[in-house]
Amino acid sequence: MADGYDLDFLPTRIPLPQPTQDATELTYPRFTVLLDTDRRLAVVTGVNIDGALLRELPRTGEWRLDPRVAADLQTGAEVYSRNDLDRGHLVRRRDPGWGDVADARAATEATFFYPNAAPQAAGFNQSKELWLGLEDHVIEYAEATDQRLSVFTAPVLADDDPAYRGIRIPLRFWKVAAWQGPDGLASAGFVLDQSELVATADDLFAVPPLGAFGTFQVPVTEVARITGVDLGALVDSDVLRRGSIRSTEWIPLTASDDIVL
Repeated sequence: MADGYDLDFLPTRIPLPQPTQDATELTYPRFTVLLDTDRRLAVVTGVNIDGALLRELPRTGEWRLDPRVAADLQTGAEVYSRNDLDRGHLVRRRDPGWGDVADARAATEATFFYPNAAPQAAGFNQSKELWLGLEDHVIEYAEATDQRLSVFTAPVLADDDPAYRGIRIPLRFWKVAAWQGPDGLASAGFVLDQSELVATADDLFAVPPLGAFGTFQVPVTEVARITGVDLGALVDSDVLRRGSIRSTEWIPLTASDDIVL
C-alpha cells in the first residue's frame, strides 16, 4: 500500500522495534503494523509525524479488513459488536495526516484497517483522554526543535489476557515517542492500563464503573520488559534516565503537567 514507517525520518536513525515472536509486516502511508497473527493483534506499530505539517481533516474512512492478510488472522467487526468495546486506533487517525491534502487523507483513511485496531473499553475519563492526547503534548514540546516525531504503540500481548470471542483482550497498551531534542535523540515511554475495566463472561463484555483507566509514564526499559520488544536506541535516549527517577518507577499521570520531557 505504501512504504510505511521511515526509519530515517529523524536525524537519528530509529529502526522499527522488533518483537521476539514472528509477525507479519504491513506497510501503510507513513506507518507500519507488525501483526501477530496468532493473537490477531498488532505487536508493534510505528508512525512518522511531522508536527509542522499536520492537517485538520474531516473524519473519513471505514473500518475494514486488510486484504493482504486472511480474515481469520485479523480481529474484525465480530469482536466489537453488541458490547462495550471500542475499536481503539493504535496509530491515531490524524498522526500520518500531514503534508499534501490528498496524501494526508489517504494516510488517515489507512488507519481504519483492522490490524491497526485493538479492543479498548468504551467511555472516556481523564486518564484515557490524556492517553489519546500524548502525541499532541510531545509534538508541542518538540516544536521548539525538530517538529518531527516517531511514535510506536501496541497492546501488551500477555499470556494471561482474558479470552473473548476467539481472541484475548489486552489489558495494557504501551507507547514510546521519539524526537530530536537539543542534546540529540530523546524518548519517553507510557503505559495505559485497562485491567480494572475488563470483565468477560458468557461471551459478554462488562465494563465496571468508569474511572479505572490508569495512564503512566514508565522507563522505556520497562516497556521492553513487559512486552519483550527490542526498543534499541530508544532505551538509552529515555528522558527519565537523565533525571533522578528510579529506573523502574511508574509515574501515574493525571494531567499533562505530570509528563516528564
